[in-house]
Amino acid sequence: MTRPLKPRRIFFDPNVTYFKPRAVPLSLLEEVDLDIDELEALRLCDFKNLEQIEAAKKMKVSQSTLQRILTSAHKKVAEALIEGKAIKIRKG
Repeated sequence: MTRPLKPRRIFFDPNVTYFKPRAVPLSLLEEVDLDIDELEALRLCDFKNLEQIEAAKKMKVSQSTLQRILTSAHKKVAEALIEGKAIKIRKG
């Protein structure tokens, strides 16, 4: 039995929740699901240029947990860009 997820603080609610390659119908694309906490980690570390320790404090998680979230997010975004997949942001 796995441990329940600790609630994470998210300060960002994106207006856009879907990205896809241009000129390719959505019905022909595979999707990559990016969780809202992964998007928040990307926003804090890559967009806002916060150190991981600061970002982890803002999200109320440990630095090692933030690192795992960030690694997962980077892998998903890279997969979508390289393989031409759509990115769907999952809230909640």
